[in-house]
Amino acid sequence: MKCSELSPKMPREENNMAMIHSLIKKETLHILRDKRTMLITLLMPLVLLLLFGFAISTEVNDVRIVVVVENHTDRTRQIIEKLKVNEYFAFQGLTSTGEVESLLRAGKTDAALFLRDNNGMLKSQILVDASNTTSAQAITGYIEAVLHNGSATSQVLTYTLYNPQMKSAYNFVPGIMGMIFILICAIMTSVSIVREKETGTMDLLLVSPIKPLSIILGKLVPYFLLSCIILAIMLLIAYTLLGLPFSAAVVNVIVISLIYIILSLSIGLLISTIVSTQLTALIVSAVAFMLPVIMLSGMIFPVDNMPVALQCISCIIPARWYIEAMRKLMIQQLDIRFVIQEIAILLSMTIVLLTLSVKKFGSVK
Repeated sequence: MKCSELSPKMPREENNMAMIHSLIKKETLHILRDKRTMLITLLMPLVLLLLFGFAISTEVNDVRIVVVVENHTDRTRQIIEKLKVNEYFAFQGLTSTGEVESLLRAGKTDAALFLRDNNGMLKSQILVDASNTTSAQAITGYIEAVLHNGSATSQVLTYTLYNPQMKSAYNFVPGIMGMIFILICAIMTSVSIVREKETGTMDLLLVSPIKPLSIILGKLVPYFLLSCIILAIMLLIAYTLLGLPFSAAVVNVIVISLIYIILSLSIGLLISTIVSTQLTALIVSAVAFMLPVIMLSGMIFPVDNMPVALQCISCIIPARWYIEAMRKLMIQQLDIRFVIQEIAILLSMTIVLLTLSVKKFGSVK
């Protein structure tokens, strides 16, 4: 009797699955043994979300303001009283016209309000330190709101939708999520695969019976699962500590985030087929993606305010479409039909990048 009859061969599909399982187990053990990388990977989203949610804010508070009054009236006293009790202002008192410029030059005040009664009509002038244009615009808006509030001739009713408290954390959370996933996934994946090249184990894997697609799955699955844990941590912080509105739309948030994670892993895989050292992979992943994500994705600066050329460039940045989708789903609480365009673009990018990465990976010798 032949030996093959005594020990039948394992079916090809089962053998392939066993190899993939072994690769996944190997990569998972390698991730768990690297305590420092695990600590940084899990703590980075937590630190960045808390930092941007509480420490870094675009809101302008405690505006130092002085007032110059030529002759007091009931209206001027009313305005001064409002400045004193308004939480956005730190009222520094009355001053003279000649002292205003010196106070602004010395940085002892942020703005000056001139009030003058002209035959029963109140005339006002605002002087603001515009060395920081963002703060200057906000301060001017605050003062104008105080001046117009209660005016019988110019009453304006204002309603703020989706973010009535005007919390800057609402704006930063989608941006931080877009940056974290594309950086961590791309860096971890590219460095992991390039490390196999440097140690020579990748050559052994490529000449083995294991298919390139099985190698890719074995490498990507552990990082995909780790990214899912990071996603859970970020959503937990966003909906609890940062107070983003929670609704059934969180299911759509998770689905689109998973697509974006796969896209980010595809980018890391593509980088690993281009570079040959871990340092190069780290530099390409961090530098080549961090600046475009921060500057051109709409994370901080509105895309619509950019020059047309930069708006066109931003269209190829995956984070732009992910951040737009997250703002619609997490902040505006819109239905998924309002982000069909963003989903279609992210899916198209994922298919193109993943296909290109697999082909280039299979051709690596």
